[in-house]
Amino acid sequence: MGLPNELRNGEGMTPADETSIPAATFEQWLRDLQSHICNALEKQDGSGRFEVTTWEREEGGGGESRLLRDGTIFEQAGVNFSKVSGSALPPTASAQRPELAGRGFEAMGISLVLHPHNPHVPTTHMNVRLFHAHKEGEPPVWWFGGGFDLTPYYPQTEDVRHWHETAKGALDPFGTELYPEYKEWCDRYFFLPHRDETRGIGGVFFDDLNEGGFDRCMGITQSVATAFLDAYQPIVDRRHQKPFGETERQFQLYRRGRYVEFNLLFDRGTLFGIQSGGRTEAILMSLPPLVRWQSGWSPEVASAESRLADYLRPRDWLSEPPETS
Repeated sequence: MGLPNELRNGEGMTPADETSIPAATFEQWLRDLQSHICNALEKQDGSGRFEVTTWEREEGGGGESRLLRDGTIFEQAGVNFSKVSGSALPPTASAQRPELAGRGFEAMGISLVLHPHNPHVPTTHMNVRLFHAHKEGEPPVWWFGGGFDLTPYYPQTEDVRHWHETAKGALDPFGTELYPEYKEWCDRYFFLPHRDETRGIGGVFFDDLNEGGFDRCMGITQSVATAFLDAYQPIVDRRHQKPFGETERQFQLYRRGRYVEFNLLFDRGTLFGIQSGGRTEAILMSLPPLVRWQSGWSPEVASAESRLADYLRPRDWLSEPPETS
């Protein structure tokens, strides 16, 4: 599991200077990452294969969407690469940096969302990205962002601890302060205020990263991306053969509704994709293939479904005692 060394180490990357950034080599690293993740997921699924769609954007750029549907493990899995450019940053990108409004831009990244069949296997999301804004006669302004988070339906503390231990291991080489900071950022970002709950059990998330130099920021971003398979695939292996029935399936579909609510109401990536004129099908591949809403429903007291509520709040998962099932 995991990535080959050349992807982990960012082989071929060159330092940035004051007038340019190594966007072309980072782009190739992202494309290689997309291929490696898709190959690993196909192997784990056993029967599903990714369909590839390339697209172009009228103002500049395009991407490659890869979608696996109705596999043995994954009901739907999307792993997308995009690289878009334009004459002015969309509002979502300049909201945190109003001084850059109106600048030309280029943005590239990988985004994936995996929706498994079995309700005992969590849904997951990962993305990493590089932005740079440019203006004639001035150095480019660049920043990285990304992270991964986990959305279980029948959570197990064993899985949650593994997820967060892997995230911490990816960040610790760059400073032990990063994991708690990015973990808190993830809890804060992936939050549904109208439901007063987190989207899942979190992970790590960061944005507007440019402190410490280009190479350090790129290294952080690559380390998070390459840790994703190590974090997720062991959980899939543990849970995908666990028996389930119609009760578990209907609960999974109900909870997927919360995933839809977050992505359509609050997710900055979704808004950026729409505002920047990206491919709609690729932007919305994060939405589950099947979902249901039921107004006023609540789980039975002390049921397996009722356990989830205690996981949908920020917790110090690495201090939790192991729990196996």
